[in-house]
Amino acid sequence: MNGAQTILESLKRENVDLVFGYPGGAVLDLYDAVYQAKFPHILTRHEQGAVHAADGYARATGKVGVVFATSGPGATNLITGIATAYMDSVPLVCFTGQVTNPLIGKDSFQEADIVGITTPITKHNYLVKKASELPRVIKEAFFIARTGRPGPVVIDIAKDVFTTMIEYDYPQKVKLRGYKGDFTGDEHQIDDVMEALGEAKRPVFFIGGGVTLSDQTDVLRDIVKYTGIPVVSSLMGLGCIPAKEEGFLGMVGMHGSYAANMAVQKSDLLIGIGVRFDDRVTGKVDAFAPNAKVVHFEVDKAEINKNVFSHYPVIGDLCWSLPIFSERLHKTGVDYFARFAKWHKQTLDMDRECPFSYKTNEQFIMPQQLIDTVSQLVDENTIVVTDVGQHQMWAAQFFDSRNPRQFITSGGLGTMGYGLPAAIGAKLGCPDKKVVLFTGDGSVMMNCQEMSTAADNEIDVKVVLLHNRVLGMVTQWQRMFYGKRYSQTLLGGKTDYVKLAQAMGMEACRIEKPQELRESLEKALNVEGPMLIDVMLPANEDVLPMVAPGAQLDNMVLGGSEE
Repeated sequence: MNGAQTILESLKRENVDLVFGYPGGAVLDLYDAVYQAKFPHILTRHEQGAVHAADGYARATGKVGVVFATSGPGATNLITGIATAYMDSVPLVCFTGQVTNPLIGKDSFQEADIVGITTPITKHNYLVKKASELPRVIKEAFFIARTGRPGPVVIDIAKDVFTTMIEYDYPQKVKLRGYKGDFTGDEHQIDDVMEALGEAKRPVFFIGGGVTLSDQTDVLRDIVKYTGIPVVSSLMGLGCIPAKEEGFLGMVGMHGSYAANMAVQKSDLLIGIGVRFDDRVTGKVDAFAPNAKVVHFEVDKAEINKNVFSHYPVIGDLCWSLPIFSERLHKTGVDYFARFAKWHKQTLDMDRECPFSYKTNEQFIMPQQLIDTVSQLVDENTIVVTDVGQHQMWAAQFFDSRNPRQFITSGGLGTMGYGLPAAIGAKLGCPDKKVVLFTGDGSVMMNCQEMSTAADNEIDVKVVLLHNRVLGMVTQWQRMFYGKRYSQTLLGGKTDYVKLAQAMGMEACRIEKPQELRESLEKALNVEGPMLIDVMLPANEDVLPMVAPGAQLDNMVLGGSEE
């Protein structure tokens, strides 16, 4: 078979059931093979839409997302999506076309050094000049993308490779010097954690996206129920513990809950599980959890001591470490729940003292009210996707995530325009689940062309547009820290998003009055097929609580928004 057919056959061997992409000159032979093989493929309207859709598919399913793009601008249009996946440890394999072998390095038409460009934002990448290398490279790429700390891999392929004939033989095993894919650690490190827990009086679990990526949610929930230790979460860890579970204090950090931030600051043992202690979590690093010894369960050695010093590192895949930790806890025979009952009650009291809350208004729909209402209307298996900005933080605060892989968002890179294509990918990966996107009138325009993708493919995503006519999070910072000088953040409000969605083939409606919110939302969320719900909101509402940049976590702004 030729190189193009080799790629498709190899994808079948890796159990790939869907590819997202956009054709172009350098990959015409690959797309001809797609046509002849009837290989499942979704044509997005932009390469960035394709890579974000593959990302959403991967996060929702736990599988590797796959993307096709052509050379030059097609490949470079993937960059933002690759970086988004890299920052959040999402497994992708991105196939890009390259100019023919004789033209490489000569500034040829639509040539770009995609390997060089993506080296800092991929787990690994390849330039394939020989068709015979394709089976090995593809096998390695999927192995690298999905093992250990997942991430994106790029395979750049010279155009003439697609038409070169080879004897196909797909390898059964991967042999990589320096990378075995085995992330078993040292059990003595877990013994040290047990000793530290034996001395602790105010422990807190701090959970992150690594719990979801390793599919260890059930083990974690068992540990939490057995010990009664309070839990806080990063943005990426939402859903690992149900939002309404007693002892779950919510998100920690810049826009975290009062109880979560205060619990971290008062703790004497902070047990980080699958987290990287991002700056949005820690605030002022030297004042972060000042009285606590830090435990860090982490697969990637590079994260240990990078941001916060770890007194007790446990290096290894959570698939290995968490079951052993759970076993050790149960074997002690200690009644941890009784032992930490006073501390548990203290954190619950803090949560009751200052919960996430909002005031309703007879004139305006409040953004928190909107998200809270959606949370009440959808079932517990609904997948929520967000773009980036104020609506993202309100969704994190007020949508009750009950399960892992239910809250999908760009955390590390904070990519506006991520939401719509990611929601499309999530729905295609999980067709039996309702998918709701929360987006803003700033974010939605960055990849609004994907409304056409949703419409043409009849992909049932519900787009809830928080329409406040400003770049919300940036105006909030300008309001708080720049003397209300709203430089280039007022959107004007002349775009009719209902007409825009309808022009692209989607159903759409607008909601303006608080009195009609619940009924109109319920009706719109149950429309069959893709739907945009344009909800008009006030422009000056702030995301609170808030920890100012560089401040310590317990120095929180708790007050109301400007009238």
